[in-house]
This record gives sequence, C-alpha cells and structure tokens, in this order.
Amino acid sequence: MRRRQFITLIGGAAAWPLAARAQQPDRVRRIGVLMAYDEDDPEAKARLSAFTQGLAQLGWTDGHNARMEVRWAAARNIDRMRTFAKELVDLQPDVILAHTTPVTAALQQDTRTIPIVFVIVSDPIGSGFVADLARPGGNITGFMLIEGSMVGKWLELLTEIAPGLNRAAIMFNPDTAPYVKTYFLPSFEAAVRSFNVAAIATPVHSDAEIEMVIDSLAREPGGGLIVMPDSFLVVHRAPIILRAAQNKVPVVYDVSTYARDGGLLSYGVEQVDIFRQAAPYVDRILRGAKPADLPVQLPVKFEMTLNANTAKSLGLTVPPSILLRADQVIE
Repeated sequence: MRRRQFITLIGGAAAWPLAARAQQPDRVRRIGVLMAYDEDDPEAKARLSAFTQGLAQLGWTDGHNARMEVRWAAARNIDRMRTFAKELVDLQPDVILAHTTPVTAALQQDTRTIPIVFVIVSDPIGSGFVADLARPGGNITGFMLIEGSMVGKWLELLTEIAPGLNRAAIMFNPDTAPYVKTYFLPSFEAAVRSFNVAAIATPVHSDAEIEMVIDSLAREPGGGLIVMPDSFLVVHRAPIILRAAQNKVPVVYDVSTYARDGGLLSYGVEQVDIFRQAAPYVDRILRGAKPADLPVQLPVKFEMTLNANTAKSLGLTVPPSILLRADQVIE
C-alpha cells in the first residue's frame, strides 16, 4: 500500500541517546491506557498493539519492567469514560495514554500532575489541553489527528465522487466531538460556498438519530454526507454504513476503518501510525522528560481508501482523479 508522507509543522519525535534507552529502571513502571473504542473492535486492537510493540522495541515489556492498565470506554457514554478515567488516575500510574478528545478531557478533570500523552485529538489548544503546540506547558502533550481545514478536502472528494451534489451534511455527536462546531464548522461553511452546495450540520446521539439524518438526505436527490472525526461515530459505524447503502447516499469518512467495513470513501490519518509514534513519547516521560517540554506532533501519514464495490452499488462512476490517488481500492 502506498503512503503519502507529510512533513510535520513542528517536527517528528526527537531522538535521544541510545545509551539512555538502554538504561532500565529498577522498579516496574505503571502505564495507564484509556481507549475510546470497544475491546472487541479489531481496529482498536491493532492500534493498541502498535503502541505496545513500540514500547517493547524501546525496552518496556508488560509483566517485566512495565505494567499496562488498559480500560475500554467504548465512546457510548461520557459518564463511563469519566468512571474509567478516575479509576486509572486512582492507580497513580507513571503516565497515561489517552485515546481521543473526550477521553483526554475526562482524564484532565481528575489530574493535573500525572503525565498524559494523547492520540487522535483534533484541537488540543481549543479543547484546553495545551497552551501551545510547541510548548504544551502542563501535564499533557501528544499527537494531533487533523487540522480543521481538512473538512474542505472531504467536501471536495464528495463532490468528485458524487458530481450531482447540492446538499452536504456533516455528522457528529456534540457530546464526544464538541470541537466540531468551533474547529471544523467554520472551514466547512467556507468550503460549501466555494462548491455552491447547501451546508447542513447534523448532531446525533443515537443509532435512531443517525438513521433519521441519512433518511432525510435521501428524500431528495443530491444529498451527501461527511462523517466527522468522532469516536462515537466510529463505534456506531455499522448503522451509518448500512443506512447509507440502503438509501444510496454517498458518504466520505475520515478514517479507513469505515471504507474497509463497507463505507464508500475515506481520507485521513493512518491512525495505527499515530499509536506507534506515541510509544517514544511515553518512553521519554518514563525516563524523566516532562510533557510540558514535549511539543505536540502533527500527523505524518495520510491514506485514501476507496470501496469500489460500494461505489458500484450506489451507481457511482469513480473518477480517475480518485482512483489515481487512492492508496487502497477494495474490489
């Protein structure tokens, strides 16, 4: 599979002396992990595996010199996230890996001292996690998911694969993705003016509301959907993909998980790579580095995945511009 390499604005995770890596502390270090997906989700397992493998390559082995405390919040209930966040904080780990914005927010409520490394967070400054990308300044640092302007790219792809588009909706859960309104919506509203389509913001909180949004888009021709970065929607991806297929609504997603599960088209960050990159930051913190001094990193690998079977079932002709750029085409 081809991968486009993007240069980070701040730079990759800085290297440190090999001798420092080789030095192993005497005591067992406790590493907390709070995941926003279901424990039985294979995509979630692949991401966590990339993180643990990265730690092992740096000398940290669960059951030997490290103890992993993993909790799965499943992005279904904010209260559940907060319960697991408090549970992890009460264990007083040496560092916590926080998956997504709502998980990071839940952990931040319970500790301002335990180091936290976040992954898959869209707007760390706007969310109040860090003061500055270059110098976070507190107990939190990590790896951003994507920039707000990316919604314009998703709309462009939607108009390419569905050229009759006249209405474009963005879907998100305001409880798990509150950043959409301030971080993505302004760029979305500017983009729809450029493409001369109507903009629709559609907050959802349940499978029933997801189905209602897609049904409403299908009542008239020319409706399309962009599924925003949101752990709730990833967990609830099955009804989105099924209803879109039943109603023949074209949908563009932010992560390849959707396309592999039957969604039409995805473009976004290669998320397994982000988890892999998080391991060196956790390693550095375990060896004495402060999150305040570790710059927030921007994504370096992006991927486009096209499900050609879904395109065919929707009656869409995939343009060469998308076929040529796709990293993976599912036949």
